[in-house]
Amino acid sequence: MHVLIVVSHPDPKSLTHAIAAEIAAGIVQASPETSVEMADLAAEGFDPRFTAADLAAYRREASLPPDVVVEHERLGRADALVLAYPVYWWSMPGLLKGWIDRVFTSGWAYEEGAGGRLEKKLRHLPVHLAAIGGADLRTYARHGYFGAMKTQIDHGIFDYCGAPVVSSELLAGTNGKDVSDLFEAARAMGPRIVAHHLRKRAA
Repeated sequence: MHVLIVVSHPDPKSLTHAIAAEIAAGIVQASPETSVEMADLAAEGFDPRFTAADLAAYRREASLPPDVVVEHERLGRADALVLAYPVYWWSMPGLLKGWIDRVFTSGWAYEEGAGGRLEKKLRHLPVHLAAIGGADLRTYARHGYFGAMKTQIDHGIFDYCGAPVVSSELLAGTNGKDVSDLFEAARAMGPRIVAHHLRKRAA
């Protein structure tokens, strides 16, 4: 099994990176033979801007930009995709959204056919989401923020492409509190990711 963890945070010492490391540790602890690749979008300098080159590729007027091809190859090696990111304005950071904008391309992630028929091309790629938020869970529940996030991200992005969102965790209440329980919750994601892969392989 090979797991790709995509992290979007500019500070390598951030809680987001620490959470991603705990998820990776949980995966390896549950399955030592599993390989984990960490994609640090900020450190790698990924350009999130959807440019004229991306638009030309979408229109089938040009080939995909080389950096998008690299991401397709990296995702092609993965048996599972994990996104770890801080909540910015009740959604994911622009860097991660731009990665999705550019990488989840028409013809690769989905195909819109004649008569509006949609072919979902990522049914083979299970997704696990770990959103890290400063506000507490009561704030998210009171305003319906997490439900809105699940609608736009889990359903609007991944379900559109057919990628099943197996787990969608909100690790909230990080402002001014002990986060050891969040590390524990993040590490617990690892065995669940491995268990889902084993169930899928046995099916």
